[in-house]
Amino acid sequence: MPTPTRTVEAPVIADAYALGSGPWSVTPVTRGALGRIWRLTGAGSSWAVKEMLFGCDEEQVAREAALRDAAEELGISAPRLHTNRDGAHVTWLGTSAVKLYDWVEGSPADPSDPAVLDWFGRTAGLVHRAGAGAEGPVNDWYERCPDDAEWKELGEKVRRAGLPWAGELDRFVKDVVPELSGWVGPGSDADLVISHLDFQPQNVLVGPSGPVLLDWDNAGPISAEQELARALFIWSGGNEPDTGRARRIVRAYRSAGGPGVIRGTRSFSMLFATALNYVRVQADCAVDPEVTEDQRAFGAEQAVHCMRVIPRLKAVNLLAEAAAES
Repeated sequence: MPTPTRTVEAPVIADAYALGSGPWSVTPVTRGALGRIWRLTGAGSSWAVKEMLFGCDEEQVAREAALRDAAEELGISAPRLHTNRDGAHVTWLGTSAVKLYDWVEGSPADPSDPAVLDWFGRTAGLVHRAGAGAEGPVNDWYERCPDDAEWKELGEKVRRAGLPWAGELDRFVKDVVPELSGWVGPGSDADLVISHLDFQPQNVLVGPSGPVLLDWDNAGPISAEQELARALFIWSGGNEPDTGRARRIVRAYRSAGGPGVIRGTRSFSMLFATALNYVRVQADCAVDPEVTEDQRAFGAEQAVHCMRVIPRLKAVNLLAEAAAES
């Protein structure tokens, strides 16, 4: 992936958050679908700066902060989301939005480690308890997937752009999309919670005091059943699931008082919806003339990769059986 053009200036961020005189430096760390992470260093300390690449919903950030704080009260470790001089969680630098977090040192979480699986199951249960009693609506991203017309329009744009994976996208839409999209639909209002919505191992770092849950940006209402099912797929090995991992997670989740219950294939609606929506959004980004070359390259890479690892019904059905046995 191309090296990002620097858009975050260290002294400006340090001043916005009253961090002191410095000197300050900022270095790029990684990027995800919605933001880019920079490491801000100075005065013997480090912070994580998240640059939001596609704008920022401040009401969404308020939900993030509230859920993170409620989860911390139940014993979940997560980096603090700092407020700036004005008491706001988001700082606008022209048209660019940034957020400032504690810097977390640690190693990537190993989803094959039984202790990590126990931690994750317990953490998911506690987050769902912290967010209990939520009301909708749930964002369409989690309960709806593109229709035939949207896929057709996307395929035409990718072909016009002459991208080498246009044929692969056509086959994906013809063969895979119909198999999965029929399982996508709303969950029950009875088990709605405000939750993290991006439970995956790459959002966990294991530090000296144990695992830390990162990346709460997507926090919002969701069916506990559907989020638990999606997490089982991701944490159990994807399309080659380890059903022992799945059972361990479910047991730890239930022991922590998690309300979600997996009832079968339809419980995995959120998994299918988010996977299909992600392919569509990233493929669309790959042909968008209004975004940067870096963003188009990222979109193309992500679209191709995710078409090839899209969840399969065989794996999901194995996980549904394992959850029922736990």
